[in-house]
Amino acid sequence: MSFDRKASPRGLRLEWFRRHRTALSIVAHALMFALAWFLAFGLAYNFRGSPTLGWPVAWVRSLFTRVPPAEEGAFDWLTEYMLPLLVPVVAIKLSVFVLMGLHRASWRYASLRDVLAVARAAWWSFFGTFVLFYGLQYGLEYARRAGLNVAGFGEKFPDSVFVLDFAGTIALVCGARLAVRLYHEEVRPTAEGAVPKLLVVGAGDAGENVVREILRMPVLRYRVVGFLDDDETKWGSQIHGFEVLGPIREIKRVCAEHAVDEILIAIPSATRQRLRQVIELCQGTNLRFKTVPALSDLISGRATVKEIRDVDINDLLGRAPVKLDEEQIAAFIRDRVILVTGAGGSIGSEMCRQIARFQPRRLILLEQAEPGLFPIDCELRQTFKNIELLPCIGDINDRGRLHYVFSQYRPSAVFHAAAHKHVPMMEYNPGEAIKNNIRGTREVADMASQFGCEKFVLISTDKAVNPTSIMGGTKRVAEMYIQALDARSRTQFVTVRFGNVLGSSGSVIPIFREQIARGGPVTVTHPDMVRYFMTIPEAAQLVLQAASMGEGGEVFVLDMGEQVRIVDLARQMITLSGFRPDVDIKIVYTGVRPGEKLFEELAIDGENVSRTAHPKIGIWRKIPVDWDKLVPAIDQLVADADRLTREEARRRLKALVPEFQLEPPPPRNQVAAASTQVPNGAEVAPI
Repeated sequence: MSFDRKASPRGLRLEWFRRHRTALSIVAHALMFALAWFLAFGLAYNFRGSPTLGWPVAWVRSLFTRVPPAEEGAFDWLTEYMLPLLVPVVAIKLSVFVLMGLHRASWRYASLRDVLAVARAAWWSFFGTFVLFYGLQYGLEYARRAGLNVAGFGEKFPDSVFVLDFAGTIALVCGARLAVRLYHEEVRPTAEGAVPKLLVVGAGDAGENVVREILRMPVLRYRVVGFLDDDETKWGSQIHGFEVLGPIREIKRVCAEHAVDEILIAIPSATRQRLRQVIELCQGTNLRFKTVPALSDLISGRATVKEIRDVDINDLLGRAPVKLDEEQIAAFIRDRVILVTGAGGSIGSEMCRQIARFQPRRLILLEQAEPGLFPIDCELRQTFKNIELLPCIGDINDRGRLHYVFSQYRPSAVFHAAAHKHVPMMEYNPGEAIKNNIRGTREVADMASQFGCEKFVLISTDKAVNPTSIMGGTKRVAEMYIQALDARSRTQFVTVRFGNVLGSSGSVIPIFREQIARGGPVTVTHPDMVRYFMTIPEAAQLVLQAASMGEGGEVFVLDMGEQVRIVDLARQMITLSGFRPDVDIKIVYTGVRPGEKLFEELAIDGENVSRTAHPKIGIWRKIPVDWDKLVPAIDQLVADADRLTREEARRRLKALVPEFQLEPPPPRNQVAAASTQVPNGAEVAPI
């Protein structure tokens, strides 16, 4: 025999309470109204002059005063005034409270709004009672003058009763609700395990709201120790009983004094730089970090303050939301057939999400790897039910497959995201980089031109600027080819360059996460290695914006912001995970790998870049390309791809790309020294 929650005694009681909630609320209010009416008379008469109350009241009064109780036969306010009016007064109050819906209000979540609502209802009840009493008074007086033998209320009726009843009604109703709320907030079970001590950074509205939500949780999950805020006027004050302990710069000391386990950054408007400062202040501690949603999400309604989450590295490296000319993008995308190559990859899948927002008539997802194509296809079908989706498995080097896709579906625009992108991997596999990044791009671009696509967008990389790697060199050759093809085709060919994207497959951040989860070490190639970073959605949005602006032949450069030292990124990620860099998790330097630079060159404000109407997009100076020399050289390079060594491939790329920098491979002793620092099985993040 199975038992559920409702079958238990407590479950049955809860179910009975839920079914009779409204009736119980009305009864409770009626009892409080009656008590308020009684107390109003008692206070007006100082609880004297009512023999009906008998000796208990007299005995209680004798404990505090020497005034003798009323004698037998004296005037009795309880039977003369209070009881005759009790039923109509309670009826008036119940009617007002029910009409205002206050009998349905949740006592557990009583707030200042409820107090104001109760005060308004009590005021209308006071008005109704006042009208009732004086209406009866004048009615009875008129009846006596007409010769009827009726009794009135007399001159001993105290007018202060109405004011006392008004105040008592508010005090009792609000007090009862507050008591229920306090019970649920103070008398509640504790979550299993140790409850972490929480320090709230930010004593503003967000911090107050978060602590209020924490106090309302049915199970105690945090023990708040206090607030920190840079506003001196708040120091020493209390919010919900918790003190503002000082400025944010003292966070490390406060955490040590109060044995804090977690820090909640409750500053929705905080910049990424401000968040990084808070994290850096806490380096060397075993703290975990929480935050509230961004201000933009709160304003738009996509999130609420109570949605506490872990601080992510994206919060520190991400930037303000991109402002897009959505009308321009919509005019480019809406009701058209769009093809995305590499649709199962990090960039390609995000391109599909962003494109789908602008309602294309048909979205074609071309991807070689089935495991990458399946999830994005399912996601888009679930999210964008009114868009025709065509998942196509195919290799960009397969001319026959490409011919079928282009001839069958006739795309208006192509976003070419398919590429081999990992620098060290391509140094070991130069032929594959040449075939995929150069030949594959050429095949797709030729098909776009042959079938009259309006626009072709090549997604490129900052590593194509003065390349030192085979990957960067092959992407630069791809750029050169489509620029040259633009002059010979009706299709508009444009390129968009950007740097590293946060969280893309195989990039530094997922590798660091895995290394930290394994307990370290975290591997960094060089202490001075720096890179540009951008979130995947921001990159995809700016690609769409640049594509909608392009007229053919441009190489667009995205504003990547400031470069980030990789070792600082590693330290911040270790700190965010609740560990101490170089203490709990070691950082190991492995040496610069073949083809890597210490820094990338992608400045939007350089002399080789002209500005556009969008502040985050520039245009790289166009370098003329000789088609008659370029195409035969590419043909020969592709034909020899499978036979080329790394050194030969680099020399051949140098012949095609004059700015390609031929660097000798690192000395063997450097590679050997680096390899001895990395434990067996440790992974080095490609950058």
